[in-house]
Amino acid sequence: MLYQIASFLLDVIGGLITGACLLRLYMQLQRVSFSNPVGGLVFALTDWLVMPLRKVITPVGRWDVSSLIGAALVQLVQYVLVLLLLGAAAAWAWLPWMVLFGLARVAVSGLIGLMIVYAVMSWLQTRSPIADVIGRLCEPVLRPIKRFVPLLGGIDLSPLVLLVLLQVAMIVLGHLQASVMR
Repeated sequence: MLYQIASFLLDVIGGLITGACLLRLYMQLQRVSFSNPVGGLVFALTDWLVMPLRKVITPVGRWDVSSLIGAALVQLVQYVLVLLLLGAAAAWAWLPWMVLFGLARVAVSGLIGLMIVYAVMSWLQTRSPIADVIGRLCEPVLRPIKRFVPLLGGIDLSPLVLLVLLQVAMIVLGHLQASVMR
């Protein structure tokens, strides 16, 4: 029971910080302003990690590599702590794979969360700085799907289609992770 609690707490904290680092990277790639509540939250959660890394790691084009490395480091620490709790000496060889799959899982989960917020906000027709930021983050991902999914009765089903595809991606990630770590 104690392991489950500790593992859960590590997953929540690690997922939150990793997700914020990945969101920082994605917001910079999409050139979304950080002068809004979402940007403020992202900075508050990641500056302590990303800013020192930026002194050593330079961006590659529009890619903020320090945010990506920060996300990977958080996942690494999370899985090291989990392995120490388990006392699983044989599992240390799988640590790079665990970090890679952890990053992918957090990215897909974050996108699922963004899509749910985007869908709810589109139903409520709210005009707020947060709605604009969420829209700017979701539209590039939805654009290819909107080409194939027509409006049905004036309702855009592309977020629903993307949510289904992201759930399938989570299933595939789980199976890939299980097959790699056998």
